[in-house]
Amino acid sequence: MTGTGGAPEAHPAPELARQSGDLVEAVLRFCRALRDRGVLLTPADAVDAARALRVIDITRRDELYLALRAVLIGRVEEYPLFDSLFDDFWRDVAADGEGTGPPGWVAPSLPGVQSSSGLALQRWGDEVSGEGELVGMPTFGDQEAVAEKDFSTFGSGELAEIERLAARLARRLTARPSRRWRAVPRRGRIDPRRTTRRALRTRGDVVELSFRKRKPRRTSLVLVCDVSGSMDLYSRFLLQFLYALQNHFTRVETFVFSTRLARITDQLEEGSYRAALRRLARDVQGWSGGTRIGESLRSLLEGWPRLIDHRSVAVILSDGWDTGDPALLSEALRALRRRAGRVIWLNPLLGSPDYQPLTRGMQAALPHVDVFAPVHNLASLEALVGHLSL
Repeated sequence: MTGTGGAPEAHPAPELARQSGDLVEAVLRFCRALRDRGVLLTPADAVDAARALRVIDITRRDELYLALRAVLIGRVEEYPLFDSLFDDFWRDVAADGEGTGPPGWVAPSLPGVQSSSGLALQRWGDEVSGEGELVGMPTFGDQEAVAEKDFSTFGSGELAEIERLAARLARRLTARPSRRWRAVPRRGRIDPRRTTRRALRTRGDVVELSFRKRKPRRTSLVLVCDVSGSMDLYSRFLLQFLYALQNHFTRVETFVFSTRLARITDQLEEGSYRAALRRLARDVQGWSGGTRIGESLRSLLEGWPRLIDHRSVAVILSDGWDTGDPALLSEALRALRRRAGRVIWLNPLLGSPDYQPLTRGMQAALPHVDVFAPVHNLASLEALVGHLSL
């Protein structure tokens, strides 16, 4: 391809493009690169681009070019930008894929598309304004608009809203009463049984009242967040939410996964979000790589066998694009469901009205989850509290 606006020369794509899972991740990264250069794309557009792979010969670079341009570009004046980026992006994919094969493939390094976890996390940290300082409170109308705004269109200045919401959610979780009661000296409900028992000491005269109140719930949360390449549009905002929740709710364990699982509870307990990102960049490898959901969940169950019990809610945040074995994912989720009080799967793509859970990963997962809900905006996070009740 010459980058002059015409269709590229037809020739086979690199061998790694024959692996549909890796090609899907590359297409989603390409969508992110277009967004970073000013092309207006939504998550639904990215899903359409991935679906287009089903109807083309993915071994032909020219068909990939025409399909993506038809789906993603709506204005003629954007053709030169698309041509230039397409040429650079897929040339680098071919170069990166030589001799490595799909398991070792990492998406190409382009301005605005970080293939290194350290570089990406450091860039996120650099964009955090004021070392966690919160911006002014928006008006009611602004709050309503922000609540419905998709995370993929958020700017770094709107991270404060996620911080506020996570703090409010944590307070609501902490304040939720359980079904069990405990005796209190005053300011509770009257305890009829204890009051009657006391009255027996005074021949049936009620001289002193007994009170009770509900014990707080002791639900623990186990959060498992997908940070693979296909989740790039959402990972930074979900990570901000996990950081805020970790620092406002005491019974939380947090993990991330791409091709393998990593516990990040300790890293998120840093004093500031920027410091947490610096530590994550140093400690966690494989950010924005491929996706092995089943293997990662199995690692969770085998590596932390006592972490999850009937009082635990396991929350998985993932789009379901999985290059691993669906049978392994199904088996791991079945085992997780037996241990946990509830299993919740939050999928950012579910916020799109056109989305259908047709990937192999989602098809394997759905029979074993209690709740399947979107996690694409602040309103969907607000609704999470209702799903966490045991």
